[in-house]
Amino acid sequence: MHIEPKILERINTWLTPAFDEETQTTIKNGIANNPKDIQESFYKDLEFGTGGMRGVMGVGTNRINKYTLGKSTQGLSDYLHKQFPNETPKAVIAYDCRHNSKTLAKVVADVFSANGIEVYLFEDLRATPELSFAVKHLNCHCGIVLTASHNPPEYNGYKVYWQDGGQLVPPHDSAVISMINNINYAEIKFEADDNLINYIGKDVDDVFIDASVKNGCVGATQNAKDDLKIVFTSLHGTSITAVPETLKRAGYKNVSIVKEQEVPDGGFPTVKSPNPEEPAALKMALELAEKEGADIVIGTDPDCDRLGVAVRNSNGDLQLLNGNQTMVMMVDFLLKKWKSEGNIKGKEFIATTIVSTPMLNKLAEAYQVENKIVLTGFKWIAKLIKDFPELDFIGGGEESFGFMVGDFVRDKDAVTSTLLACEIAAIAKSNGSSFFDELVKLYVEHGFYKEKLISLTKKGIEGAEEIKQMMTDARKNPIKIVNGSKVIKIEDYASATSKNMITGETSTLDIPKSNVIIYYTEDGSQVALRPSGTEPKIKFYVSVNSHLNNTEDFITTEAALDNKANDILKDMNLI
Repeated sequence: MHIEPKILERINTWLTPAFDEETQTTIKNGIANNPKDIQESFYKDLEFGTGGMRGVMGVGTNRINKYTLGKSTQGLSDYLHKQFPNETPKAVIAYDCRHNSKTLAKVVADVFSANGIEVYLFEDLRATPELSFAVKHLNCHCGIVLTASHNPPEYNGYKVYWQDGGQLVPPHDSAVISMINNINYAEIKFEADDNLINYIGKDVDDVFIDASVKNGCVGATQNAKDDLKIVFTSLHGTSITAVPETLKRAGYKNVSIVKEQEVPDGGFPTVKSPNPEEPAALKMALELAEKEGADIVIGTDPDCDRLGVAVRNSNGDLQLLNGNQTMVMMVDFLLKKWKSEGNIKGKEFIATTIVSTPMLNKLAEAYQVENKIVLTGFKWIAKLIKDFPELDFIGGGEESFGFMVGDFVRDKDAVTSTLLACEIAAIAKSNGSSFFDELVKLYVEHGFYKEKLISLTKKGIEGAEEIKQMMTDARKNPIKIVNGSKVIKIEDYASATSKNMITGETSTLDIPKSNVIIYYTEDGSQVALRPSGTEPKIKFYVSVNSHLNNTEDFITTEAALDNKANDILKDMNLI
């Protein structure tokens, strides 16, 4: 295979003395034996997406390795000194269970310290929400977590947090990226100043877990807690360091952990994908729950920022909830609590994303709070807290199984959210109801909203081009009718425009630009198209809704909505 001259030029840079012998040997072997893989490894630079920088581990500019992370850390170090010229900047670093995470975290710590930045490095793997918490707790200027979230085992990643504990957002994100792009690999300082590296652990754990208990405990009595049977799985990830202890300190005693998935392992040997969004990931937990007669099952992803929940439905069978359903229940529960305590005074808000359920708008109206809607990615929800200091943030989430309780952590947080889910289940059960029955009651009260997600994976250079072409086609030839219902509005977030398809009138969307298109139909359905910022996928989000007159009609109405969502996907040739 012929390697393109531009790519060959990139490769040759990595065959200079700035790169170690092992890297150069790997590249030379790749050119000789695997030119296609080498081309994939060098054809572009890894980019910061919605969740930071994430990619396959290996040599090359398009891979996660000591040099790509070193370059990012060098650029970030330069930016910190520019932003805080009269201070010694401080950074805190955490990492998850993935292969090479511990080694790469030390590389990042070395580069920071070599640049005169004081480092707090967790002694072992920790949950991402604890890193977000630690940034503020330790008064750091930034934080880094080495994780690839729920991606396959060959991936790793690098997420950057700012002083507020939230991920990097404008104007800092583009400024940091600009500095990184101007760094030559030979300029990276890898020689550590060990005097500037501090190891942290239990001291931060205790404060974080106590804060999680304070925020996640919302009224369950000890008797209610004693009566709730919980099955938990960490899916080989970092949550094992925080969730069991949080539940214990909160007073939950009947917690069974899936032993086969308890030990952190970056190979994720018992699952095809360590993603609680996928039902197969919770198979072992569900089996244990049936054996033990558990009320609720919770599984978290490798870095412990997402959670999957299963509860007993009206027939007593365990049923997996989607991210929107869990979010709706958590938001409603928090709103009820705030209202009962007299804390809703007209300056409170909840938050969600443009591809999440529209049902959040109904809850906001019912409780007379504001629902702020942002781009996909929790960094945008965290930014709202910073942008609107005069308002109180109650809680918020997104359809992709992430939720945040209050503002003490500024990222999605499966530690506190796991506790909150258990509180809701315990209180409902003690009142003769259940988590699931309470959800159905919300559908009767506010309307039955049902969502479905389809992801198409398109790997490599060809895949990226295919995804790009799909979005281009959607813009050039917009859909006019979806499953027999006329499209009445199209929002294109790349151009920040909303077009009324009936009147032809166009208005501006007051939101940062992003490669997302949303179709709104006459019958109240929505379809969104969005390429993933962290995976080689394009995602299609469908939302349909109906009135639910009473709880007895739930099963038939749900079946009708499922059929409607499937008909839309068939109409778009997606299934």
